[in-house]
Amino acid sequence: MVKYAKLSTYKVKKILKCFCEDLTATQTSKILDLNRNTINHYFNLFRQLIFNYQSKLIHEFTGEVELDESYFGARRVRGKRGRGAYGKVPVFGILKRGGKVYTQILETVSKRELYGIIEGKIPKTSTVFTDCWRSYDGLVFNGYKHYRIKHRYNQFANGKNHINGIENFWSFAKRRLSKFNGINRNNFNLHLKECEFRYNEKKLMFDKLLNLFQSC
Repeated sequence: MVKYAKLSTYKVKKILKCFCEDLTATQTSKILDLNRNTINHYFNLFRQLIFNYQSKLIHEFTGEVELDESYFGARRVRGKRGRGAYGKVPVFGILKRGGKVYTQILETVSKRELYGIIEGKIPKTSTVFTDCWRSYDGLVFNGYKHYRIKHRYNQFANGKNHINGIENFWSFAKRRLSKFNGINRNNFNLHLKECEFRYNEKKLMFDKLLNLFQSC
């Protein structure tokens, strides 16, 4: 186990428990009567461990899979709407229905970039669900069974044809990131992968993260 300061294993586990319960560093500092800088130190360490773990995972999404992109960051500039909104970070998400989610920051939302991720993560035996963004054009010709939901016509679900799962993840991620009142762009990937880890692990988060900490 990595050693920091003079905290006992008991105290570190208490900090970890607060982190897993999604308390802020300020809240944790008050509850445990520890310096906030110490709490921030451990919280940042936990996020780095999560990022390293998530980055090494080999994801393959089979069966029914939902695809979507979302935008994070600064408030939209007046007049700038939709995909490519100025000042925001584009993120691509893949969600296996009944399973896990994977996210990746994009340079653009171009067909070429999206196809590179899709073909690397999703076998062509899978069924994919998307909206009608043009970058998804042609997936059926690449061997995928492809269904599209027409958001422009206020269609959000038609039986099994929907992307509600990945949209629920975006809502979860944006809701919890909003409490930070802005995140440094250089640290955004750490927080994004933390959201991914929290969503995927849920009930097992404390045990898995404790094991990562003890192994580092």
